[in-house]
Amino acid sequence: MRSHTPEAAPRIGLEKSLIYIRNLENCPPSYLNDPGRKDFFEIVWLQNEYPLHAIKEEETPELGDWIYLIPPYRVHQLNKAGKNGILLSFKRDFLEEEDKEFYLDIFKIFNIQGEFSCLPLTAKNAAELAKVFQLLDDEYKEQDPSFLILKALLKVFLLKLIQIKEHVFTAQDVNQKRVYEFMMLLEQNYQLERNAEFYATSLGISSKRLNQVLKEKLDKTAMQLIHDRIILEAKRKIIHSENTLKEIAFDLGFTDRPYFSRFFKKQTGLPPEEFQRQAHHHIETRFNTLV
Repeated sequence: MRSHTPEAAPRIGLEKSLIYIRNLENCPPSYLNDPGRKDFFEIVWLQNEYPLHAIKEEETPELGDWIYLIPPYRVHQLNKAGKNGILLSFKRDFLEEEDKEFYLDIFKIFNIQGEFSCLPLTAKNAAELAKVFQLLDDEYKEQDPSFLILKALLKVFLLKLIQIKEHVFTAQDVNQKRVYEFMMLLEQNYQLERNAEFYATSLGISSKRLNQVLKEKLDKTAMQLIHDRIILEAKRKIIHSENTLKEIAFDLGFTDRPYFSRFFKKQTGLPPEEFQRQAHHHIETRFNTLV
């Protein structure tokens, strides 16, 4: 368990850690560049800061507490320098996967099919979360922290976030298990299996029924979710890897570069070359934002 302490995590790399906690001002560059970071759920809690995401032109940004919930494998760039707040990252393995209802709530608040979600906190909500976080952070900093205590405190912290969002993902029914199982299958197979029939057969239901369930719970069809996952991985590779677009297309299972370009443009509205240019420009000129 020593490998999960704050001192050890940067030294050994994130691939051997399940949870990682840091003050934003002390977050080392090695964390941002660690390839293992893609496997983590990230909670970025800004305290008495301006929001990082773009707001509407008619709105004026205000100082406050903001929580950014960033799911694994998502494309984002965050400059933590000079920011007041907390970074809390954890791997999926740190959750109780047998508790499918709770796990699906986590999928929902983290906007698992998007880039990130943001929760503005009231003073009351921030105070309530701070109490739980302090217990979690204290245990994390112990010489020999308890895995069970950390896991329990993280769950309480996440339940508080779910409560704050005031949104129940699904009713207690069999379909929420199907959504969970579909999401797990998709994560494991999206690069090879891109037909809804494969996922429906694996779940023991028809493609029509699978789409009905996914539309009800996530407002998207199986194919839309498959395409979303492919695009998100393509974006991550375009921004964070040194591979050429041709190599990225091949890695994602496309037979040729033009086919990949057509698919990418259809899904995003931009050819991959233009997305790459805009993303790099955004990172270079607007460090304190998420992309």
